[in-house]
Amino acid sequence: MHRTYVWDPVVRLFHWSLAAGFAANALVTDPEGNLHENIGYAVAALIGIRVVWGLIGSRHARFSSFPPNAGAAAGQLSDIATGRIRRHKGHSPLGALMIYNLLLTITCIALTGYLMTTNMFWGIEWPEELHEALVSWAEISIVLHVAAVLFESRRTKVNLARAMVTGYKEGTETSRESP
Repeated sequence: MHRTYVWDPVVRLFHWSLAAGFAANALVTDPEGNLHENIGYAVAALIGIRVVWGLIGSRHARFSSFPPNAGAAAGQLSDIATGRIRRHKGHSPLGALMIYNLLLTITCIALTGYLMTTNMFWGIEWPEELHEALVSWAEISIVLHVAAVLFESRRTKVNLARAMVTGYKEGTETSRESP
């Protein structure tokens, strides 16, 4: 077995802070309350930090290391269907698509939440309806994300959740790895 350092502290802190903030606002806080709004602003700030870190951060944190690629994602689906195991040092192609999906969705949730607090959109229904639809999409995406992490961890024998805690991915030395 060998260990590869992949996830820096900024990526890990962002990931778990975003998860906690989203969970708090989706499951615990009063949507009409100040705490909900303040957590929403904190989540928006986290997204802003992650976007900057995606441009200047460590190798595997940079967006350039995991561009959205439908062909590569199809290849990963083919690997899954045929039982071929390809371990990825950073994000897998499907993981990359999920990250872009969640970053965009949660950014839009924060934006529509903010719009509801402005005079221009006060009392107008579409920002709230869009906000709620986006939250539902994010919840579906998060369930799929967690299921995929569990599935891929089992399939590739790389504990992806642990890697997001420790920063290290562990795998066999004979594994064929993609960048």
